[in-house]
Amino acid sequence: MTLNSEGFRLLHTMIRVIDLNKSIDFYTRLLGMKLLRKVDNEIGRFTLAFVGYNQEEDSSVVELTYNWDQEIPYDHGNSFGHIAIAVPDAYKTCHNLEKEGVKIPRPAGPMKGSERVIAFIEDPDGYKIELVQRD
Repeated sequence: MTLNSEGFRLLHTMIRVIDLNKSIDFYTRLLGMKLLRKVDNEIGRFTLAFVGYNQEEDSSVVELTYNWDQEIPYDHGNSFGHIAIAVPDAYKTCHNLEKEGVKIPRPAGPMKGSERVIAFIEDPDGYKIELVQRD
């Protein structure tokens, strides 16, 4: 049986963060996303911050989840890969991010077996973000 996916849309990817303000700064100031909304949940003791390049109604966004009582870093496990972001110039983006102290475990350059230029950076919590240069 094939599911009719009409009306389906990818909404967001959620990642847990230790310092919400630092993460919001990283995704907005350094990667150019907008803080779309922020919700405190007193009963659940968490805050959600949604960041993205466009409104949630139109595109997928990133949900930053801050659990108020979490004090140690999260274990990322070995199943989560990365978030990918299209950029006009991966070399220039890496250069600018490096000046801001962002970790760049894989500098900009052609992907093995391809001419596509990619790079990998890390957000404040160590999540990998692939920068894909789009012509």
